[in-house]
Amino acid sequence: MKALVKQKAEPGLWLTDVPEPTIGPGDVLIKVLRTGICGTDLHIRAWDGWAQQAVRTPLTVGHEFVGEVVETGRDVADIKPGDLVSGEGHLVCGSCRNCQAGRRHLCRATVGLGVGRDGAFAEYVALPATNVWVHRVPVDLDIAAVFDPFGNAVHTALSFPLVGEDVLITGAGPIGIMAAAVARHAGARHVMITDVSEQRLELARKVGVSLALNVAHTSIEAGQRELGLREGFDVGLEMSGRPEAMRDMIGNMTHGGRIAVLGLAAEEFPVDWSRIVTSMITIKGIYGREMFETWYAMSVLLEGGLDLAPVITGRYPYQEFETAFADAASGQSGKVILDWSA
Repeated sequence: MKALVKQKAEPGLWLTDVPEPTIGPGDVLIKVLRTGICGTDLHIRAWDGWAQQAVRTPLTVGHEFVGEVVETGRDVADIKPGDLVSGEGHLVCGSCRNCQAGRRHLCRATVGLGVGRDGAFAEYVALPATNVWVHRVPVDLDIAAVFDPFGNAVHTALSFPLVGEDVLITGAGPIGIMAAAVARHAGARHVMITDVSEQRLELARKVGVSLALNVAHTSIEAGQRELGLREGFDVGLEMSGRPEAMRDMIGNMTHGGRIAVLGLAAEEFPVDWSRIVTSMITIKGIYGREMFETWYAMSVLLEGGLDLAPVITGRYPYQEFETAFADAASGQSGKVILDWSA
């Protein structure tokens, strides 16, 4: 079968033939229809310092996908051939304290699909049945392909109550924009999102944010005044991984404000801990999705009319992966999809 492979320990990806995966008694074989390009895939393609530490070549990359079940192992009872499915890309051990307590998203031995084991940028992918999400209601294939990052957005946005709250989101990448859409849908009063890319801020406006602010020209404090806020934001969602964004967010929270942090910084950086303590600010780190509570929330949000269509800005045949990756790496796009169905 065809697959996008990190063949060598150097920049680049290679479209090549690899053996079709085999499945065990508890596994599911899936014909991939569409995949989403993630920032993780960009790191692996660029072969930066993180990728060099995390990845062993050769490796089929990719973890955001939707596909159709073609075969199930003998012990799989509730998934059948023909089902439309996406996959939870964090494979957990099942035996550690958190797994046994039902907190699988906190497993210390998590292995990432497309990072620690062969992934979904291929014609077929195999997964344990416990990692397969069956779409029981109709869903657009492009949206189904990005349930993984959509889950990151939902997990982050719904970490704290949002009804009537004023929300600040730093970073208008695809996940930040999805989080903004979720916050609006969940009842936030004002949602302000910041970035330095006008193209991405325009995408955020399409999902109905109260204010999309270019912080290269206007401060968050000025944005507060434009929205008529007097005491700061109630909830912050940090999606950029930028030190200046985190510091600005802390400086613009109300007393007792709550911050959920998904953005992954490249290195350590200082923050104003005195402000955090004296303003009694809560900071929560987010990694991945709660399994499978977040997945249920995603499906219900879509059933309830949440529209993520503006986030999808490009779709390419998988053979044009170089163009697709360049689009995704431009910093100007939303989610970029690879079509494997042809």
